[in-house]
Amino acid sequence: MDNKSTGLNESREERRKSLAEDVTQDFLRRQRERKSCEAAWRLNMNFLNGKQYCGINSACEIEDEQPSFYWQPKRVFNHIAPTIDLRCAKLSRVRPALCVYAATGEEADLNAARLASAVLSAACEKVNMTEKVSDAIMWSETCGTSFYKVIWDNYGGNEVGLTDAGEKLYEGDVKVTAISPFEIYPYSLDEESLEAQPSLIHARAVPVTDIYAAYGVRLAGRDKGEFAYSTQKKPYKEGAEDKKEGLEANYELVIERYERPSADFPDGRFTVVAGGQLLYDGILPYKNGDGGGRIYPFIKQTSVRTAGKFFGSSVIERMIPVQRAYNAVRNRKHEFLNRISVGSIAVEDGSVDTDELIEDGLRPGKVIVYRQGGKPPEMLSLGSVPEAFGSEEELLQDEFSRISGTGDLTQSGDKFSSVTSATGLQLLIEEDESRLTVCYESIKSALKLAGKHILRLYRQFATDARLLKTAGENGALKLYCFKGSDISSDDVVLESDSELNLTPAERRAVVYDLIEKGLLDGDDGKMSRTVKNRVLKFIGYEKFAGERDLSDMHSARAGDENIAMRQAEANVKEYDDHAIHIREHTAFLLSDSLDEVQEARICSHIKIHRQKLKEEQDG
Repeated sequence: MDNKSTGLNESREERRKSLAEDVTQDFLRRQRERKSCEAAWRLNMNFLNGKQYCGINSACEIEDEQPSFYWQPKRVFNHIAPTIDLRCAKLSRVRPALCVYAATGEEADLNAARLASAVLSAACEKVNMTEKVSDAIMWSETCGTSFYKVIWDNYGGNEVGLTDAGEKLYEGDVKVTAISPFEIYPYSLDEESLEAQPSLIHARAVPVTDIYAAYGVRLAGRDKGEFAYSTQKKPYKEGAEDKKEGLEANYELVIERYERPSADFPDGRFTVVAGGQLLYDGILPYKNGDGGGRIYPFIKQTSVRTAGKFFGSSVIERMIPVQRAYNAVRNRKHEFLNRISVGSIAVEDGSVDTDELIEDGLRPGKVIVYRQGGKPPEMLSLGSVPEAFGSEEELLQDEFSRISGTGDLTQSGDKFSSVTSATGLQLLIEEDESRLTVCYESIKSALKLAGKHILRLYRQFATDARLLKTAGENGALKLYCFKGSDISSDDVVLESDSELNLTPAERRAVVYDLIEKGLLDGDDGKMSRTVKNRVLKFIGYEKFAGERDLSDMHSARAGDENIAMRQAEANVKEYDDHAIHIREHTAFLLSDSLDEVQEARICSHIKIHRQKLKEEQDG
């Protein structure tokens, strides 16, 4: 029996070693296949940071370029950095204002959608989604692709108690991280869709203390410098151990391999390896797919899609040849200016002391002694700077704008001086922004998918009731007590103002135009308090929208009565706005499925409101 048990243990240990070796070799294979992509990304980063005299050799390594002559200047006139700054600024107008649509018009579905929207809004605020979007945009604009990783953090949320060992317990919460493409290794570089990849590897440097806390395995650790281009300096929570000396040698490469569901693994497979040891092997942890399926916890965002390729491309790749040519023109132009200003001296052999002439040149007031009968030194005339330098420089500057799709009107307004009407200028601005439409759509699509992942993680892991505090329409505190099962809708969309991508000035112009045309007025020809408050919030003057809206309050009270009348009668109050209550109760009758008793109860309640309203009108 003992021999059999020992044999089983040895067989299990061999399988663990074999699996760890398989994952490691799979990672190394993908790393070799992706070497040319990484070289292109590093070259992009070099040009963005101003290190522009370098290139990629045949071994896919970055090497410095040597000048043709030692005296040739190698100055950098970086136009790529401000261009990328401008693109990032324009793309960052997309704000993660997410909401959820109701599945039907029934009151239960409407309430579920309101709850899901509140949960999603609070989650985006807690994970600082705006910062995550900015980080992802920076990486996608630099390397062409970035990723969001949406997972469940067991150490997030509020503290709920202690374990038997005295450790703190947390309710858990969603965690969103923006990841660079250096950390993602797909199965195939020729498969464009992330979801269609048979497997995906996420490899990053993690402190050995965090590895031990998560998996209970102690590793020796290595210098973090060996793991280049990791985006996470602190992959997990920062603890007291992170402040110890010698931390740079306490990292190890953690390889997470995700395999999508298949016939062999119906729930997918998730394997973690570090330091050649198997840390974990099981099913995919998250039910974040449609219909409760298990998929990868990653979302891809691209700057420029490349047909038939997993990784997208960056506009930096297109601008590099232009930047090289621009640097060459400016440097040759400066060389010519130096020749004209400093001058080149012609001397007869043996007529002067050339060493002294080389040291001092022909400085003003200098006494030149030359051989009797010889020819005195003279300055060579080089004329003026050729016009070709100026025209080529302007041509290359325009090329930057055309390639990057950022023809900023503030920088090239002289070209549109003939356009005087506001409509014409607006059309030019829209045309100027049209080149960024594909990038906008990629960001919006990624945000909506991230919102769905967040709600599905709450549905899976928020099994116990938790309290959510949000601001109501009138600034009042609104409380939700919910469990994951209460989140029945995950039809995430961007709110209308997030779709517009407008500057504050453009927002105000749109609203003023709507007001001028009377499109925001009610049936009485006046703007309601509700619309006025929303307009003030939309244009950035939320502090002026503090007056409480009685219409909203009456509508909210009528909604509470609708829910209550499913079970019992509701009293009609003297202070009710009967017209609003009649409208809300009628809408509830038309939109919800009620039995005969409930329908009769609500109809009787509406009849009382109508009698009260008639008495008010007659009196």
